[in-house]
Amino acid sequence: MLLCRQAYVLLSDTAAKVSAWEAYTLTKEHAIGCTLRSNAFAADLTLPKGSRSTPADYAKNGYDIGHMAPDGDMSWDDGVERESFILTNMSPQLAGLNRGLWKLLESNVRAWAYERGDTLLVYVGPVYDTKTDKKIGADQVDVPQGFFKIVVDTKTGEVLAFLFPQASDLGTDLTTVRVREAEVEKETGIHFPLPAGAREPAALWTVSLGQFTKAKSAACKESK
Repeated sequence: MLLCRQAYVLLSDTAAKVSAWEAYTLTKEHAIGCTLRSNAFAADLTLPKGSRSTPADYAKNGYDIGHMAPDGDMSWDDGVERESFILTNMSPQLAGLNRGLWKLLESNVRAWAYERGDTLLVYVGPVYDTKTDKKIGADQVDVPQGFFKIVVDTKTGEVLAFLFPQASDLGTDLTTVRVREAEVEKETGIHFPLPAGAREPAALWTVSLGQFTKAKSAACKESK
């Protein structure tokens, strides 16, 4: 089922209880949003029982409730931020992944949006197989084998693609999970629309997380 939120769109797999894919854009201004994290995890009431997950499905099973469209990318508006906690925007993730290299990429995406000044288009979601994957909770939520993220600079046409295994310790080097965009399409069976003339740069975009953090802190201080 295709679901449209204020700031992102997703295709919900109501059998797996996770999204097949999600898409959203991130601007320089939105990258430094100042809404505090709400932790308002909630079942998606637009879906009937039996087609949705609940917070209870994630309790005491060793998996985090992992954002696909990150809270930090949605913190530019209170309502948008709360919508990031609807469980159709979540997948089971090992804590070491959710709080480790996956989180680092989320931070880099915001810093890239801010430093480059261009609108970024982001595709994100799980890599899963409902026939073979482990399930958790009373609603039998699929535990994905891995996750993907594709980041597109809509001005330059540059594309960065990443594939993460469902693993706890992946270190701190994003180049170890960087792949060609075609590999993500092969693994997921999904075709992701890209700008005409899209190209994949030889190296990751440069970034200064320290400078970005300072800029965000200053912007949020001014907004109070």
